[in-house]
Amino acid sequence: MTDANARIDETVKANDVVLFMKGTKSMPQCGFSNRVAGVLNYMGVDYLDVNVLSDDAIRQGIKDYSDWPTIPQLYVKGEFVGGCDIITEMTLSGELDKLLEDNGVTYDKDAAEKIREANKG
Repeated sequence: MTDANARIDETVKANDVVLFMKGTKSMPQCGFSNRVAGVLNYMGVDYLDVNVLSDDAIRQGIKDYSDWPTIPQLYVKGEFVGGCDIITEMTLSGELDKLLEDNGVTYDKDAAEKIREANKG
């Protein structure tokens, strides 16, 4: 296991919710990271943000770790959940609520409902 892989593994296992993203939760550096961080922030999820732009080894390492080519990447209780499109779909379908509930992660149910209401076609 590489040093980056070991650091990623330790981070993912030591935190309930981790978002590997470009930028930070308060200052995302790309639209996809902004969307996922925005959802988590709005829903009041307590999560660790890992800025892949500040460490090239982590930026490449997370892609190898998950075998997923894009960033952002969301992990809940050590499990890879997905990237921007998957998190968006899960938020709109209510699957993200269930995943968080099943894993004992606190979030604002009303905020989650408001996101769905705002995105009804």
